[in-house]
Amino acid sequence: MLPPAVLCLGLFAGMLVFIMGGLWLGQRFRQSAEGSAETSIIDGAVFALLGLLLGFAFAGAVNRLDNRRDLIIEEANAISTAYLAIDLLEPNDLRAVMKLFPLYLDARIAAYRMIDSGSDPHKAFEGAEQLQSQIWTGVGAAVVKPERQFAAQVVLPSITRMIEIATERKVTLGTHLPGLVLCLLIGVALLSGLLAGHAMARHGRRGLIHGGFFAAAVSLTIYTVLDIDDPRSGLVRLDAAERVLQDLRDTM
Repeated sequence: MLPPAVLCLGLFAGMLVFIMGGLWLGQRFRQSAEGSAETSIIDGAVFALLGLLLGFAFAGAVNRLDNRRDLIIEEANAISTAYLAIDLLEPNDLRAVMKLFPLYLDARIAAYRMIDSGSDPHKAFEGAEQLQSQIWTGVGAAVVKPERQFAAQVVLPSITRMIEIATERKVTLGTHLPGLVLCLLIGVALLSGLLAGHAMARHGRRGLIHGGFFAAAVSLTIYTVLDIDDPRSGLVRLDAAERVLQDLRDTM
């Protein structure tokens, strides 16, 4: 997929071309340029559809951004809770498991930083998952001891939640605006540019300024949607929330 800035610049140029095309059609067929009740209804319906699509796309992107931010906080809390819960283990078991937590956090943080830099985080995620398995195995072996079985009700759920949050965050990384919806949004935007140009035909070139503003407004809105939808590559970032994991790592 093209970078959002490139895609939206192309959309802006495409809308200008469609506005010019609509203006040319309106000037070519003067009767159409004068407009009628039927064409006004169709124009209004297309513009309303464009506004509806933009609204839903923007709301969906903001919801996904909030969900990603919440999951970062939940992951930090889950790891912190699990790290505190393992104090219920015997000292020998505690030392073996405790040393895995900083390594696990390092692997998680490294994976997210690799995503930010555009690198493939697959190996970092694999390393984190291997450390998850080692933590689970170590805790499981520790709580089966008769004198520590009471700890199972506290430690195992906290480790389970830590693993579940990691999986949820990994899934959200690939959750974006569906490609079909984006194509529909771009198609309706171009069609609305054509209709806008046709409607402006009676004003001649004086309406091109307004057409440019219309194209810019739609393109900037779609760029904002795409930027919010991928908060690791554009102006919208989750760095402040991600710092929570690094702060937690510094305390271990």
